[in-house]
Amino acid sequence: MSPIPASAAVGGWGVEGSLPLLAVVFVAGVGTGLLFLVSLVAYRRRRGRQYALISVAVGALFVRSVVGAGTVLGVVPMPVHHFLEHSLDFLIAAVVLYAVYAHAPGSVGDDAASE
Repeated sequence: MSPIPASAAVGGWGVEGSLPLLAVVFVAGVGTGLLFLVSLVAYRRRRGRQYALISVAVGALFVRSVVGAGTVLGVVPMPVHHFLEHSLDFLIAAVVLYAVYAHAPGSVGDDAASE
């Protein structure tokens, strides 16, 4: 018996070279890329720390699309893909929750609370 390659398709569905998957990742990348640009413009206009945190989170979403495209194109191995994707998921959740917690009205870091 020959060993099954790591890139073998499960149930006939492969990742590497999949045009439908690449199309979805491309659309997601364009969408998150545009959202990232909008978040950077908002940060530049407002200069608030919460806007910087949101830009970091949306930027991480964009990086997820780049990693996904790299995986479909065979550049990023699947174990690296999973490690990066789940690490980015954690980073996004942590940054968004921190932004909400630290910048909510009446929060510890709120300027109005110190008056």
